[in-house]
Amino acid sequence: MRTILRRPDFRLLFAGLLFSMTAESIMLLALAVWVKDLTDSDGMAGATIFAMVAPMALAPIIGWVVDRFPRRPFFIVANLATAVVLTPLFLVRDRTDVWVIYVVGALYGLSYVALTATLNGLIKEIVPEDLMAQANGVLQTVKQGLRLIGPLAGAALYTGAGGWTLPTVGMIGFSAAACAVSALRIAERVPGAARPRWATEVGAGLRHMVGEPALRRAVVGAALAVLVMGFSESLIFAYVDQGLGREPGFVGVLVTVQGIGGVLGGLSSPVVVRRFGELAALAVGVALFAPGALLLAYPTIGLAFVALVLLGFGLPIAFVGLNTLLQRRTPAPLLGRVTAASEALISGPQAVSIGTGALLVGVVDYRLLFVVIAVVMTVAAGYLWAGRALSAPPAPVPTTPVPVPTTPVPDAPSAVPTPDVILPELVPPADLVLPAADGASDESRAAAEASRASGSRRR
Repeated sequence: MRTILRRPDFRLLFAGLLFSMTAESIMLLALAVWVKDLTDSDGMAGATIFAMVAPMALAPIIGWVVDRFPRRPFFIVANLATAVVLTPLFLVRDRTDVWVIYVVGALYGLSYVALTATLNGLIKEIVPEDLMAQANGVLQTVKQGLRLIGPLAGAALYTGAGGWTLPTVGMIGFSAAACAVSALRIAERVPGAARPRWATEVGAGLRHMVGEPALRRAVVGAALAVLVMGFSESLIFAYVDQGLGREPGFVGVLVTVQGIGGVLGGLSSPVVVRRFGELAALAVGVALFAPGALLLAYPTIGLAFVALVLLGFGLPIAFVGLNTLLQRRTPAPLLGRVTAASEALISGPQAVSIGTGALLVGVVDYRLLFVVIAVVMTVAAGYLWAGRALSAPPAPVPTTPVPVPTTPVPDAPSAVPTPDVILPELVPPADLVLPAADGASDESRAAAEASRASGSRRR
């Protein structure tokens, strides 16, 4: 992951997301705890999460809006708008004001879809394809790692200072994220003009996703998984209250433990994607949820910690597999709509699941519901694993050296034969004086002088 963090453009994006993810980790669970404290109802606490998920039915329209604008400016405006959306929480005083939390949660759900769709587009703009899994892995590692401190910090802020601290932290975090990303400079594409039949453009993301086999299987398998995964949003409060006999704030401790597994899963996710492919990584993440849910069917502190570590380990692997698959298999102009459509198709069953769980937790033993979760998650994981070949990683390049021919090569002749040629003897001219070599005797020089004089007389 150090490779992706060496890129200055990704570091700026990462800094902005660090602010917003910190605010989110502190605020979101604390909102459900706030509702539980005001109403003393597990179902109403779980309904806080439902309020955030339900607006995702509008995701295709939000995705179309995202694709109509350059990614960076839209991301900045969406963060600032999210900060403004949180301001009504300052009005919450007692049980009669719980509806304000639900309304804010619904508006935040819309903002979440827009920010997620824009973020996928930004990553595709600035990150090479071979580093996308690393980029998603880094973000998931940090997001899961914030679970180590965020929920406890949020519970401590709420318990020690009151609910007004939650919107304060959220507003600071999202505003800081907008400021950090405003320093990012990228050459962005200019969206084309909207077509008159806008409904056709809104559905373009869904058509692409349905027509791409790997994306289709990924979304169907993930939707099947979250169809029961949402039960846990309400079950966890019943588990803490009825099973462990603890206060609602202890949910923050369990989520912190889940963060330990999340950090390990985030660090491992690029390796899993690189070795097995995106669909296989999604299958592994979903499969790990099954044993975790079974362990929660028997309430003890020790098993709770093991279960939450398993759940935390699987979640980032699943998210990295799904997000990387979306980014790689979708053209940039469609990525906002495809991301939003996938959010709608996955979050729709999740919203139904959360609502159903909030109703069932009051009439059915929560332990039986955890067993149901385990069974359905196992089926979903098997369906995803069966299609792993649709996104198989590229075959490794062979490293075996090319064999050298063994045919013997004739030895080169040791020396080039010289022809027997007799050169004529060359007699130097009589008047040619050869320089004497160093150390020549005086007698040799005298003989040369006499020979030259004799030749002169004959002429």
